[in-house]
Amino acid sequence: MSEIRRLTASLMQFPERAHILGAYSLGKAQRVISLLRAAGHEAPILIHGALEKLCRYYQEQGIDLGELEPATVDEGIEDRAAGRVVVAPPSVFGERWTRRFADPLNVFASGWMRIRQRAKQRGVELPLILSDHADWNELTATIRETEANEVWVTHGREEAIVRWCELNGIMARPLNLVGYEDEAE
Repeated sequence: MSEIRRLTASLMQFPERAHILGAYSLGKAQRVISLLRAAGHEAPILIHGALEKLCRYYQEQGIDLGELEPATVDEGIEDRAAGRVVVAPPSVFGERWTRRFADPLNVFASGWMRIRQRAKQRGVELPLILSDHADWNELTATIRETEANEVWVTHGREEAIVRWCELNGIMARPLNLVGYEDEAE
């Protein structure tokens, strides 16, 4: 929660700047939004189009993400985004989409932000150290508990968890998602 407090403090300190928060589309973005809500952040959060379907799915499953608005880059976006959080996949940093915001403040939520050089290389002004990694025993226990017939592995040591699943009679395969290639660097 201390990382989220740093973000909300930055929002108060820089009310004229859009805070472009890079977070992976599946899980991390929704977790950051939930943490912001738990910290009392009630303002609508702008989200990149790549997050819309997944955020809607989370909401349909009963996870309250509060009011979300599309971060459509259009005329007037500078005014709408000033002092607000804009959640987007990390791949948008430095892209044309991001540059349309007036004086954006780049924020990135990842366990990799512990490494200062990574934050500096990406031009991240506010690195949020938020890791979702679980250890081996937690991962395999969760797979057993779900009784899944098939497991899709999104990042990390794909071959190891795929092999464990195969040895335990569970179909598994690596799944490449947009934005996750950054974690493998």
